[in-house]
Amino acid sequence: MSAGLLRSQSLPVTRDGAALWIDLGDRRLSGAWVTIRFRDLGSAGVGRVLLDAVAAGSDAPVIHNLPEEALGNDVFGWTGRLPEQLVGIRLAPLSRIQPVAISEVVIGRRSRPSLVSQAFLRQPSLTARAVYWRCFGLKVRARGFLARALGHRGETGYRDWIRQFDAPSAAEKSRIRAEVEGWNAPPLISVVMPVYNPAPKVLAAALRSVQSQIYPHWELCIADDASTDPAIPRLLSREAARDPRIRLTRRAENGHIARATNDAVAMATGTHVAFLDHDDVLAETALYHIAAALHSDRALDLIYSDEDKIDVRGRRFDPHFKSDYNRELLYSQNYINHLTVVRRSLVRDLGGLRPGFEGSQDHDLLLRLSRELEPAKVRHIPKVLYHWRAASGSGTFSDRALAQAEAARLQSLSEVVGPAGARAERGLFGFNRLVRPIPDPAPLVSIVIPTRDRAELLAIVLDGLFEKTAYEPIEVVVVDNDSREPATSSLFAAYRNEPRFRVVSVVGAFNFSDLSNRGAQAAKGSVLLFLNNDVEVVDSGWLRELVSIAIEPEVGAVGAKLLYPDGTLQHGGIVLGIGGVAGHSHLGLAGDEPGYFARMAVAQEVSGVTGACLAMRADVFKKVGGFDAVDLAVAFNDVDLCLRVRRAGYRIIWTPYARLIHHESKSRGPEDTPEKRARFEAETRVMRERWEPELRADPFYNPNLSRRSAHFRL
Repeated sequence: MSAGLLRSQSLPVTRDGAALWIDLGDRRLSGAWVTIRFRDLGSAGVGRVLLDAVAAGSDAPVIHNLPEEALGNDVFGWTGRLPEQLVGIRLAPLSRIQPVAISEVVIGRRSRPSLVSQAFLRQPSLTARAVYWRCFGLKVRARGFLARALGHRGETGYRDWIRQFDAPSAAEKSRIRAEVEGWNAPPLISVVMPVYNPAPKVLAAALRSVQSQIYPHWELCIADDASTDPAIPRLLSREAARDPRIRLTRRAENGHIARATNDAVAMATGTHVAFLDHDDVLAETALYHIAAALHSDRALDLIYSDEDKIDVRGRRFDPHFKSDYNRELLYSQNYINHLTVVRRSLVRDLGGLRPGFEGSQDHDLLLRLSRELEPAKVRHIPKVLYHWRAASGSGTFSDRALAQAEAARLQSLSEVVGPAGARAERGLFGFNRLVRPIPDPAPLVSIVIPTRDRAELLAIVLDGLFEKTAYEPIEVVVVDNDSREPATSSLFAAYRNEPRFRVVSVVGAFNFSDLSNRGAQAAKGSVLLFLNNDVEVVDSGWLRELVSIAIEPEVGAVGAKLLYPDGTLQHGGIVLGIGGVAGHSHLGLAGDEPGYFARMAVAQEVSGVTGACLAMRADVFKKVGGFDAVDLAVAFNDVDLCLRVRRAGYRIIWTPYARLIHHESKSRGPEDTPEKRARFEAETRVMRERWEPELRADPFYNPNLSRRSAHFRL
């Protein structure tokens, strides 16, 4: 250890509940440039704690979040300048459910040359500007550029990611074995595998992947579906004779994958069954992570993991880093897929997999399961635990009969949503689309539009609402903030005789939150739609889509797909943590592109939607207190509102079937003045102080993905 590094063992370390506290009040580290490192055993590079520096304030302690990065081998680090009046460092778990094992916390002072060298490797241009301003004695400006350079997070390729974060060391494997040995009554995992004529080589690989599991408490239940290749029953019988944990049955006649899987499930004795195809491969830690989840919470009904694909040479590619439980997304596509583990009694109660749904039999099971599934009993493990063979020689049913598989998906979804009056249709790129009913009479929608002049933009909005929107029971409440141009007065006069049009005048400085709240107070509809004055209607059915979702009791807010005038994507839902607070999903993607695993082509639950087009019931808006007009006048008020909606227990949905053009910030203008920048920075601080744990752990954006942007990259 180099000179100047402080080990956690030599520092005052205490526990504050689940958090670790390191007292640094007398260590003379205030304002020092340092590197902080710590190890979180078992994290596999997924951040599970908040690293905060706590400084003394005039009234209360001031919290400075230190956004650590994964360095590999369960080690995380942060390099930067600590705040003045430093009191200490706090490491707090992000989740109350998943335990963390923090150790080896090390703080080391950094010399100026070493900082500049590290920053230059990350972001040369910012580092050069830092050195330039330092030479002129402008220390504060130089520090800012240096901190930005040090905080730069580069994206990586999948092979590099595997090498750094997905190759457990011998020490990690030993730690896992020791942990499992200490468990009382470790859960038995029943792996079920239907088999029919795979290539013997890939079947052997699948069997080895189970037999080589670090976690030893498993059984492999195999149902051979009357394979005609004699090598298959010989191979299965030989392996079953060698390992008593392998249980084997052979069907007298071929019944296809649903019946064969059910026969395998019938042999299972564990509380939960894990589904494995006969040509796929489990990661060697797969069953350990499943068992660890069950060990921490025996009430879990559904567990699933991330996955990737392997080619004929066993090379891994095309990783799918998934959302946490997202019922709306599951309606559209089987994003859960592999590795899926379900409580055995639930599979039995549902009647198992249904013959006739081959090609979508697993999606059908999950859709039926979702009817009564409690989200608290679902666990997503954000680790690649399953390798799906892309080409095995045996093919899959869905490859050979896509039309039949699609029909089965639609039938399954129709059965699930039909009792509520909804229907399933073929949607974009062939994925499911859920069409919800509208009651008769349809609810009145109050469309609240804050504005200040720019009549040429507002005229487009009003024309789209009154002439191009098929949904009829609307009122438009324009909240006018000190408009002065004659063109605006003329526009208002043109709609004077339109009974569905009203103007609410508000004087004073621009405050989007206050203007929106005033419009909501004046509204008469049971559904509110907050709409920017620079939005253009392009599809007649957009409002019906939003309303049909917003009126569901479980839904708190709904957002639309917004495109820039050039056809590229402006809004695909809000992802928390991007750029420090939040950002738009798939920003700049071509508007007709499906996005990461078709996320921009299907409806899904998200953490937030933009206030440029946000629909919600008036009672929900009132319940959560509306927009924050005091601390979030312009920026992030929509994110804050959505987070309060989620905290109140409601879901937020983004749909691609409500599509509009957004001429972003045309009327308000960019954040290009000192006053606007200062206001934006203040609102950023409010969001981080109020919502930091949520901003660090968006449940619908995988923690393995980069937070530089929401483009779903590593």
